[in-house]
Amino acid sequence: MPVSAAEDLPHTTAGTGPAGGGDDAVLVDLDDAALRARGTVKWSLDPPGVLPAWVAETDFAPCPPVARALHRAVDAGGLGYPGFDAATGVPEATAGLCSARWGWGVDPARVVLTGDVMAGVVLALGTLCEPGGVVVPTPAYPPFLAAPALAGRELVAVPLDPDAPAATLDLTAVDDALAAGARTVLLCNPHNPWGRAFDRAELAGLRDVVLRHGARVVSDEVHAPLVLPGAVHVPYATVAGTAEHTVTVLAASKAWDVAGLKCAQLVTGTAADTARLRALPGVANHGLSPLGAVATVAAYTEGGGWLDAVVERLDANRALLSSLLAEHLPAVRTRPLEATYLAWLDARATGDDPAGRALRDGRVRLNDGETFGPGGGGHVRLNLATSPQRVTDAVARMAAAWTG
Repeated sequence: MPVSAAEDLPHTTAGTGPAGGGDDAVLVDLDDAALRARGTVKWSLDPPGVLPAWVAETDFAPCPPVARALHRAVDAGGLGYPGFDAATGVPEATAGLCSARWGWGVDPARVVLTGDVMAGVVLALGTLCEPGGVVVPTPAYPPFLAAPALAGRELVAVPLDPDAPAATLDLTAVDDALAAGARTVLLCNPHNPWGRAFDRAELAGLRDVVLRHGARVVSDEVHAPLVLPGAVHVPYATVAGTAEHTVTVLAASKAWDVAGLKCAQLVTGTAADTARLRALPGVANHGLSPLGAVATVAAYTEGGGWLDAVVERLDANRALLSSLLAEHLPAVRTRPLEATYLAWLDARATGDDPAGRALRDGRVRLNDGETFGPGGGGHVRLNLATSPQRVTDAVARMAAAWTG
């Protein structure tokens, strides 16, 4: 049965999306039992009684247009090998999303499909980037720390000062790393876990540094649909002078919560880069799922109203978190969250190993900042893609664990 309305799934509360969106724009909060029944990692790692507030999965019922499209595909037997890129509709849907959301004119012919974002990052590093170090601003999404080695490259971490008032790219450090021989910058835009949506001036500064050294940029923009009110997503590839050295990686996986369906997109800046990727043997770029392609087309072409409802919820939860921290954990510091549903909390003032104590003494699982590389120690990452009640509960549990 297609999932298209609140009554089709167990849930706690149903929020409404933008006016006029109908059921397709309604956000449905699932209850704990329904989330555990999914069997995915967020709610299956710990026993009942532990509140999962960590990995990038949402606690919402699936986007209705995506669920309907998947049911149709399964009913039609679409479970074999995926079609060639041009037959999937994903390149055109990607171009449509980029144009409508960010004013970015993408040629569908330059959209190459791959299994997921990190597969695309490793593929781009190994195929399009010269041997040499890969500059990664840290703290960073933990797979970023492993990706360079998987592509036969060296990780060059550029840590963010945890006491800096703003989470900005350290262009001087990037410049120094490239001058010392690094050949690529692995950018996360919007940044996970900093929560930044980098502005055009900052990205132009990065471009100038990269051009000065003849380097490359691989830009992971999977969180681009999740920019919150007050900020704007600027695709790095829309900054003048970046086309020759940029490949962008996109996916519906985070915004529409379909990571298990395996479909990401590499958007190249030149025909030559496209040709190099398409010339690879099939085994070098595998993992694409036909159901992932179906879900991606539905998300990009029909899932806008539901996405707007998600962003509306995240905006409200962002404000709620700020209020709760001020009241219950004033020693915990945060910078303004501009994008993603992942809040980066500086809990150093509460003592050592805040994530471990939160799990042991508060029964709430957070991401441990230590796993995000240099600059992450004493921090935790909190998932806000859930109900307001769970956000409130998570802060109460953290406060119990950290303040006694």
